[in-house]
Amino acid sequence: MQTTIMQTTIMYTTSLVTISIALLLACGVEADPDVHKTKKPKQVVPAIECDLRAAEVNIAEFIAKCPASCRETKQPVYGTGIYASISSICNAAIHGGIITNSGGRVIVKKMAGQTVYKGSFANGVSSLTLPRRRESFIVSVGKPKKGVVYPSTLDYTPLHSPSVKIAPPAHQKEAKTSLTTTVLPVTTIAEPTTTPPEVTTTSSTPPPTTTTTTTTTTTTTAKPRAVPHKVRDAGSSHPYFASVAAAASARQAQSGLRDGSSQAFRGSSTHTSRFAPRIVQGPHTQESGAAVRRPAGPVPRPGRVLLPPPERTQQVVQSNPNFSVREQDSLPKAPDPVSQGDPNCKVDIAFLVDGSWSIGKRRFRIQKDFLSMVSQAINVGTSGPMMGMVQYGDEPVTEFSLKVHTSSKDLKPAIDRIVQKGGLSNVGKALAYVNKHFFSDANGNRGSAPNVAVVLVDGWPTDRVEEASRLARESGINIFFVTVEGADESEKQSVVEANFVDKAVCRTNGFFSLPVPSWFGLRKAVQPLVKRVCDTDRLVCSKTCLNANDIAFVIDGSSSVGTGNFRTVLQFVANVTREFEISDTDTRVGAVQYTYEQRLEFAFGQHNTKAELLAAIKRINYWSGGTSTGAAITYASEQLFSKSKPNKRKIMIVITDGRSYDDVRAPSLAVRRAGVIAYSIGIAWAAQDELEDIATDPDKEHSFFVDEFDNLYKFVPKIIHNICQEFNSQPRN
Repeated sequence: MQTTIMQTTIMYTTSLVTISIALLLACGVEADPDVHKTKKPKQVVPAIECDLRAAEVNIAEFIAKCPASCRETKQPVYGTGIYASISSICNAAIHGGIITNSGGRVIVKKMAGQTVYKGSFANGVSSLTLPRRRESFIVSVGKPKKGVVYPSTLDYTPLHSPSVKIAPPAHQKEAKTSLTTTVLPVTTIAEPTTTPPEVTTTSSTPPPTTTTTTTTTTTTTAKPRAVPHKVRDAGSSHPYFASVAAAASARQAQSGLRDGSSQAFRGSSTHTSRFAPRIVQGPHTQESGAAVRRPAGPVPRPGRVLLPPPERTQQVVQSNPNFSVREQDSLPKAPDPVSQGDPNCKVDIAFLVDGSWSIGKRRFRIQKDFLSMVSQAINVGTSGPMMGMVQYGDEPVTEFSLKVHTSSKDLKPAIDRIVQKGGLSNVGKALAYVNKHFFSDANGNRGSAPNVAVVLVDGWPTDRVEEASRLARESGINIFFVTVEGADESEKQSVVEANFVDKAVCRTNGFFSLPVPSWFGLRKAVQPLVKRVCDTDRLVCSKTCLNANDIAFVIDGSSSVGTGNFRTVLQFVANVTREFEISDTDTRVGAVQYTYEQRLEFAFGQHNTKAELLAAIKRINYWSGGTSTGAAITYASEQLFSKSKPNKRKIMIVITDGRSYDDVRAPSLAVRRAGVIAYSIGIAWAAQDELEDIATDPDKEHSFFVDEFDNLYKFVPKIIHNICQEFNSQPRN
């Protein structure tokens, strides 16, 4: 019995142990995945602004979040599907349908440049056409793929920014001032390294009182740069410096240099140091052999040795292996290359100088000094900006045209030679002169560069400016005003247009006008002005596809249309109108309704704001009657296009729902011969042959048909796209 109880107890205990072990193993297996499970990193999406361009971000692929209402900023977009890198990221995403105007996340991926970027209209954004650009990008929905994490912060580089120069430490500045001897650029090549070596020169003689150590860092991603050496005074007793001085004196005498202290003499060093880069020598180079020709660039400061770039030295040595460095040194020196200008600022600029008597001789001199500073800051060249100058008083006169001076160096003496002519301050006459005569092929206008007129005004103009500036803008000239001080009491009686700047520049947003309170503060306006005239992305003050038109709507009001459908037609007219920039100096809209008869609903320029124009369209009352489309086209030509402004693109959009009772071919041909671009839109029972007779060739781009009135809205983006595509394919200047 006792044995049985013991066996039972042992069996019970064994069962408990087995169960416990099983539970532990089960818990371990259950817990094991949690031990090794890695937490998925959370994607941080950096927020960007509406006007940020892809070229300003130094990352090949990144995610970003666009804010709302970017479409209202009107930041330019270039291309369709694939966009030029100078396009607004957010507006490109809206144009491509990736996000709406309420904002959202986008993924940006950069790619190679395209030969051409074609503009189009989509999702409320009109992209522009642009020729070749070196970098492109595409946008996609901001949903990263599984396992992909994009940078949480963006590295920015503003466009057109000058290269940043890092100042040396204070002790190095002190060392530079203590050394006064011009030293030699030696023919050495710096070896690329991933660690910053300390470069020093060792000598058997005691070092000078101030010792300087130069540290140069070379990264593996950039080209290796030569390491500058710090050397001692040439008056030292070291044989190296004695040989350097002798070689320099001999070369100075041979080349007839007038000022040896301002030149970089040639020579090479046999001086050894455990940190010194290796010496490149030709097969016949002697121990103290001559160095290669000094490359173009800044003259080395006293107390330093500037080494030529490694690739330049290698090219000289490797171009002819049987040609020694000393023999090459005897060849005539190539002239320093002339600057071709800043390619990021390729503009044709006319400066209009105020030469009126009201400015006085002293202020005229200050004005010329200001223009000299601008000419030096803007880096004139054939691949960059080109400058000409017009002086105005009673009459304008060209001081020099665009093609006369091709570098900033030549402009300063040319500006100094300008003599004040006197007279009144006829700014309007000067702008008209520039519009008609200055920007011509004969005067050096390049066509491919935006035209810019910068007008300097003392006080106030003595003639009307508004009409002349409007015509100049419609011809493609971007007008900037630099206004200095204001009219005094004696001048106020001559004021013709008190708010002339608001009327003279395109859109009163402050970008095209630069007020300066005092002549003595004019020099402070140099950099702001240069920055603005070089911002080619903002130079849209000249005509564009959205602000260069006179558009006439010829609307069928016949009985077959009906009241409800007529309201749908008016909504279509309003939707097309809404896409354009409406003002007396931008796009203007007129409307004609017709049956057997014709009625002028409103003329060009009658409503000069978008709100007024949309309200006027809404107030058009349905007429009802027959259908005489041919007579309506003739009526629109007489009542609207005969009063169209010069340089405006004339566009007619005919909307009809049936066959005309009269001939449409002859009136349509006459209006097209007068320079009108005709679009025809047929609905329901409209005749296809008549639509093609009305439309400008090619028919498929200017003639449309829809079965129902309710589908008219589908043609809005197509019409805007075609209008802009035709405009962008034409020369801008």
